[in-house]
Amino acid sequence: MHQRFNDWVERYVKAWNSNAREDIESLFAVTALYYTEPYAQPWRGRDQIVAGWLRQKDEPGDTDFRYEVIAVEGDLGVVRGTTDYKTSGKSYSNLWLIRLDGEGRAVEFVEYWMLIKT
Repeated sequence: MHQRFNDWVERYVKAWNSNAREDIESLFAVTALYYTEPYAQPWRGRDQIVAGWLRQKDEPGDTDFRYEVIAVEGDLGVVRGTTDYKTSGKSYSNLWLIRLDGEGRAVEFVEYWMLIKT
């Protein structure tokens, strides 16, 4: 089961570095929810997710991302990661909750992040 989530994260990193609409769309079910921070309203549906992603996109190649799938229970995977930004020098600790459908697309994605280095 861990491999399904590793594959999804690898596709996420590819989309992160390409900002290509088709790469982003391939990650999410049509009715997916993407929570960008606690207590905020999620982006609802693939079109809103793509639009939100592209409004807040990082420049391709500006990040180094390391991760580990730390838990899987049924369709839910938990990923711990670290993101280092080359341009700003900032680093973030990430915790992701990813719920996948049978086709390997996220139906729910929740990200928590904390600044660990400025």
